Amino acid sequence: MAKKSKGFKIEEFNRRMFIKYSTGAAVVAAASGLSAPAVHAARKPVKIGFVSPQTGPLAAFGEADRFVLADVNKVLAKGIKIGKRTYPVEILSRDSQSNPNRAAEVAAELILKHEVNLMIGSSSGTTVNPVSDQAEANEVPCVTADTPWQIVYFGRGATPKKGFKWTYHFFWGIDDMLGVFMNMWGMLGTNQKIASLMVNDADGVVGGDPKRGFRPPMEGAGFSYNQPPLFQPGTTDFTAQISTFKKQGAEILTGIATPPDFSTFWIQAAQQGLTKQLKAATIAKALLFPPAIEALGEHGDGLTTEVWWSPSHPFKSNLTGMSSADFGAAYTASTGRQWTQPLGFKHANIEVAIDVLKRCGDPGDPNAILNAIENTNYESIVGPVSWKFGDHRNPVKNACRTPLVGGQWKRQSGGKFKYELTIVENKMAKNIPIGGDLKPLG
Repeated sequence: MAKKSKGFKIEEFNRRMFIKYSTGAAVVAAASGLSAPAVHAARKPVKIGFVSPQTGPLAAFGEADRFVLADVNKVLAKGIKIGKRTYPVEILSRDSQSNPNRAAEVAAELILKHEVNLMIGSSSGTTVNPVSDQAEANEVPCVTADTPWQIVYFGRGATPKKGFKWTYHFFWGIDDMLGVFMNMWGMLGTNQKIASLMVNDADGVVGGDPKRGFRPPMEGAGFSYNQPPLFQPGTTDFTAQISTFKKQGAEILTGIATPPDFSTFWIQAAQQGLTKQLKAATIAKALLFPPAIEALGEHGDGLTTEVWWSPSHPFKSNLTGMSSADFGAAYTASTGRQWTQPLGFKHANIEVAIDVLKRCGDPGDPNAILNAIENTNYESIVGPVSWKFGDHRNPVKNACRTPLVGGQWKRQSGGKFKYELTIVENKMAKNIPIGGDLKPLG
């Protein structure tokens, strides 16, 4: 008997039943006088399931995956010590293909077929939410990152009073991002008229929500907010939105979009004269990556975005000992590419997972791993991570806030790369240094 789960079928039993009846571990344990977890630990490495978008419209989020995994695997080559034993570690990487159904499918496969001890996942609600749902349904500990926490928490049906048991997340929140955005706009002397472009995906649905999205805090701060209906991913004609924004007289553009969709919109906005009236264009998700900005040519100059990690961040990895600056430089030296924000969070997602496993005592016991997650107090390459509910960093039980600042893309003359993302705002994270002044568009 089978049931449907997000576009595919999985057997109607949970992970513990799968392990019990498919491996025969209980029988072997009885014969040898050892417990099932001990046999499992002795014969198998500790497995971490790793899911991220490596292809599709969100592929830029997975650009650094191969480098991060190679770098971490060097450190893990001799295994990790858990209790009195040293265990080999396998990180099983899977591509969500920027598709929520695919993300759920590979997560279920990692849990049911490969019997991972711990799931991790990152890079937008399109991947994080279905991965987390599979972990929650199958009672597998899960740590995710790189998606505003409200999208992972409220977007999966939780309430302020009722959260999740098995799934934990670390990243900043939409409110943090909007605070950074409004702090930047306040430096520019605009008419406070905002035009908002929202995509119809997991992130855009939450960002566009009239109660929990962009509108309430922006209107509460005195801005005029205009949000047309959510556009479909892959839209090729934004004339209607552009006309509305021009008529409104908006001097600020914001919203959530993927890099390909924003590129289509922004080129049309330039052609139709919208960019001439804007003093700021601050789009979440779309403006994070150097290739996306370079693809805009001269139209990339002056765009602003949230900055969650950079080589300027004053943090280091407690897994490898590398500082943010050293890690960014190592990435460029190895790949020839410019640093990218997910680089830090992909590494942090893995290093937090390793810290959890080192403290769990028994990697074969999901509840022991869960207990280690709940008691995390770790200094990562993206900053402190803790889920001790009641801490100022924990808005809800399952979420930990990480620091956020504002950045602006600036054209470089004579440098190795065409644009550099410069930190221009840090009111909520004073320990992250400013790198330059904010300039209006044009």
